Amino acid sequence: MNHEEKIQKHLENLDLDIRKSNFSRFMDQKVTPDVLCFISDCIINLSNQNNFTTKDIWESNYFEKNIRAIFGKPSPKNINVQNEYDKFIIQPLRMLSYAGLLESKKDGQKYIYNIKNYELLDYISIKERNAYKFLFEYIVKVLGDSGLLSYFERFKDKCLTSEITKEDFELLKNKFIQFMLGHTEINQDVEIRRIFPKVLNIYASENNINGVVKGHLSKYVFNFSDLMYNRKNWRDIGKEKGISRAESIELETQQEVYTNYVIEKAKNIIKKKYVDSEVKDSLANSPAVHVHHIFPMSTFPQLATYLENLIKLTATQHLQKAHPKGNTQVVNRDYQCVCLLAKSNSIEYSLNKGELVYTKPNFIYVINEGLNLNLSASMDFISLRTEINKAYNSI
Repeated sequence: MNHEEKIQKHLENLDLDIRKSNFSRFMDQKVTPDVLCFISDCIINLSNQNNFTTKDIWESNYFEKNIRAIFGKPSPKNINVQNEYDKFIIQPLRMLSYAGLLESKKDGQKYIYNIKNYELLDYISIKERNAYKFLFEYIVKVLGDSGLLSYFERFKDKCLTSEITKEDFELLKNKFIQFMLGHTEINQDVEIRRIFPKVLNIYASENNINGVVKGHLSKYVFNFSDLMYNRKNWRDIGKEKGISRAESIELETQQEVYTNYVIEKAKNIIKKKYVDSEVKDSLANSPAVHVHHIFPMSTFPQLATYLENLIKLTATQHLQKAHPKGNTQVVNRDYQCVCLLAKSNSIEYSLNKGELVYTKPNFIYVINEGLNLNLSASMDFISLRTEINKAYNSI
């Protein structure tokens, strides 16, 4: 069962009809792929994953360290930003609870949460694209159960078959506002106008249609990067003219910090997943404590965050075989082949177990980039291993 099928199987057992639940916060302003991924990651890294509160996340070292680095926010210890952080954490938690990944119960003025579906929460925490995939399936399910999907589908059809008009957009927006006013506790449309873009833009991105920008119909097709909370940041380097040198340096620094966070997160996933070395050779008897980039970051920065390019090794394997004499600037090509073949076994085994950690297309992308090949994404693992051996034998 692939990722989409597991998400759909989870959602099909839920009734997410807003007309029955009257729940308005199924989506919210801060529920974007990058924020949802980050908050899920914080939950996964809590020392106590049961009976946790917003405060537990807020006060965790993991949250404090990474929130400032990734989103450029002030310290959570600053009492002047408490309201902003409340929303930043609470809104994703409410959405995850409605989506059946968390269980929540009210205790006085606070909510206490427990993880209900660890596998999917962990999947969302791995990367922003996973969070996006879940959000799309979830939104379609909510809209379908609530009798709203046909209006969004009609809007999509207009976008794809003819020139969409402002009137078409206003019709959909007003329908959503009236629905929310009639079936939830919200009694003013200001809040609904903040929720609507988060719903439409996920739907728009997946269907390659127009979305919402500052309350108006976008002039362009919405895409994945437009969905991010951190939108006005390092991703815009090179897109805008007139950016100052100081701003450019700040954005480049943020990019580096963010990249380091994603790489460390990927390494920690591999560290937790495997107790022993993934390479079963004569040096595999000592503790596996290192995570190694099969294709090095210095040469292949585009592969640095891929789990499919990371492998758990012993210190001896890493510093004697993968990098001869411990020189991390040098790669042993023969052992690189050994690592790549071993990783293919790890990934195949994981996929056969139905785990959501890896994807075969990602692994094939890593191979194609690292070895300058053009292998098909549909190739089976036996054929992949044959092609890997051929590539190294020809060097």
